[in-house]
Amino acid sequence: MSARPRIVLLHATPVAMEPVGIAMAEFWPQAEAVNLLDDGLTLDRAKEGPTISQELTDRFVDFGRYARRIGADGVLVTCSAFGPAIDRMSEVLPIPVVRPNEAMFREAIEAGERIGMIATFGPSVSTMTDEFLNFRAETGSSAELETIVVADAIDLLRKGDVESHNRLVAERAPEFAGRDAIMLAHFSTSRAAEAVRAVVDVPVFTAPEAAVSRMKQLVEAN
Repeated sequence: MSARPRIVLLHATPVAMEPVGIAMAEFWPQAEAVNLLDDGLTLDRAKEGPTISQELTDRFVDFGRYARRIGADGVLVTCSAFGPAIDRMSEVLPIPVVRPNEAMFREAIEAGERIGMIATFGPSVSTMTDEFLNFRAETGSSAELETIVVADAIDLLRKGDVESHNRLVAERAPEFAGRDAIMLAHFSTSRAAEAVRAVVDVPVFTAPEAAVSRMKQLVEAN
């Protein structure tokens, strides 16, 4: 590994790029962040429903192989709809691969056992729920997860209407006011954190900051 580690950020949608870029700059400015984007991955994932195909998994893993070819010391995946493909990528690449949400799951579970999650991309919910349940089993937690999907918000965000995206997400947050923690499911959804925190007194967790901290820990240990 070079003195300045190269961290490749794998994006399947452009709306995930800014939040993790901000987190990298704030929490790990010593690293060299390189962005790779294939927004066709999200478009094709949305057509498949709850189960990701082998073809799309192979394509996603090839994306990770390219990251390694350009000198990645670690790969941070920013899209939450590709859980099985990320597992496969972790097996193939000889460098740390960080899931978008594992670190956020850890922080939320530490806050309590009744956890709500607000998502904006429906196809990601099944894989994220599986990941949460697997992580819960590994840690011996009995935490329960309930998810709300704000279906129109991500389309507004893709059109550049961040304010409306944040408003729609925040409008649903009071439904989780009785939970121990709220997670904002996607890197893109983290933009709404301030708006959500303004309407609930529950701890609100976002993925980018937690994922960057986890990536830093793994690469430095490696």
